[in-house]
Amino acid sequence: QVQLAESGGGLVQAGGSLRLSCAASGRTFSGYVMTWFRQAPGKEREFVASIGWNSGRTTYADSVKGRFTISRDNAKNTLYLQMTSLKPEDTAVYYCNKNPPRNDYWGQGTQVTVSS
Repeated sequence: QVQLAESGGGLVQAGGSLRLSCAASGRTFSGYVMTWFRQAPGKEREFVASIGWNSGRTTYADSVKGRFTISRDNAKNTLYLQMTSLKPEDTAVYYCNKNPPRNDYWGQGTQVTVSS
């Protein structure tokens, strides 16, 4: 069983940056492909970015490509999402999970709000 805890969200102006973290506990996540998702108010949860177990392969949603960077530190059991050039449409609760996601792995998420 893995517990995931997201942090690092906040309120930022358009064009600003944030770095999200996802700390895993309970067992190592080093063997998993890990993914960031987000859910905006009134919308379905959507894929943002994923990273292979050894950081060798990353994939991004078209909406964040070139602005967001996913990374991981398996020694620290932590996943990251560096977000730059933030836009109001990036406003959402951000979650991490393995890929494919497990329902029992969802954490509380971290709120990102981008003001125009």
